[in-house]
Amino acid sequence: MNHFFKRLLLRYLKRRPSGSIGAGYTKRVNNLEVEVTHEFYDFIYLLLGITSAAFGLKGFLMPSAFIDGGVMGISLMVNELFGIPLSILIVCFNLPFLALAYISIGKRFAIKSIIGIVLLALAIVVLPFPEITDDKILIAAFGGLFLGLGIGLAIRGGSIIDGTEVLAIFISRKTSLTVGNVILIFNVIIFLNAAYFLSTEVALYAILTYFSASKTVDFVIDGIEEFMGITIISEKNEEIRLAIVEKLGRGCTMFVAENGFSKRGEVLRSTKVVYTVITRLEMSKLKTEIDKVDKNAFIIMASVKDAKGGMIKKKPIKKIK
Repeated sequence: MNHFFKRLLLRYLKRRPSGSIGAGYTKRVNNLEVEVTHEFYDFIYLLLGITSAAFGLKGFLMPSAFIDGGVMGISLMVNELFGIPLSILIVCFNLPFLALAYISIGKRFAIKSIIGIVLLALAIVVLPFPEITDDKILIAAFGGLFLGLGIGLAIRGGSIIDGTEVLAIFISRKTSLTVGNVILIFNVIIFLNAAYFLSTEVALYAILTYFSASKTVDFVIDGIEEFMGITIISEKNEEIRLAIVEKLGRGCTMFVAENGFSKRGEVLRSTKVVYTVITRLEMSKLKTEIDKVDKNAFIIMASVKDAKGGMIKKKPIKKIK
């Protein structure tokens, strides 16, 4: 795909007058190639997300009058109470959140989200998904799973098909509440209304659906592998660096720092800090190798949502002999 766009653009530029193609044109071609490629893959993510969400709604939740959290949950509840088509409700209820997205995030994100929500509304009307099961536990679990998969893929594609997160981001910037707290409060209100207007049983299944969907969204956005950012402070930093490179086959970065554990008036000693990113599964091996070198090494471990490039997603290199 990348080479196709590049060849097409270069062919166009070669038709221009002689001498007009220079470093500036080549850079523009490369930049445009990157943008077009990213937009293409974002659109694929969005289409897959819409298909998955529509399947979760029509194949599981809608036939059994189940609801979810967020804007989708409100739409499903109003659809059940008043019989208004879900596709219309999804668009109408998300419009205020799309306006917030335009203000708080940006024009491009808002436009892509409008496209995503309109396509989801059309998918609900057009795509003929059958009812999969009448088992309530399976409906709540797998309805939430496919809906969460759809929401997560849409976010991966740079848009939304449920405006709850946008509202949470907007409110968190204006108040002391965190994004997670806003989403929790929003959904508690929805579930209480579901218990009052529908039934307590539906509200309880809605909570199960919500947890299934939210965990799936986290899984899709954060990636299959869980990464850890490891900071290691030790006098034997060079030996630890070599252990990471040779024994684990991973890369690392060395930071020049000063040892701050000194009394007033004492000169701070220079030291080096080792930083590496590994998967959670490699954590035990790394600790073992560090303990072999320095059992008193100070290790700081932090979760990394996702990582790109470097050596973390490649096969480890063989031990250097």
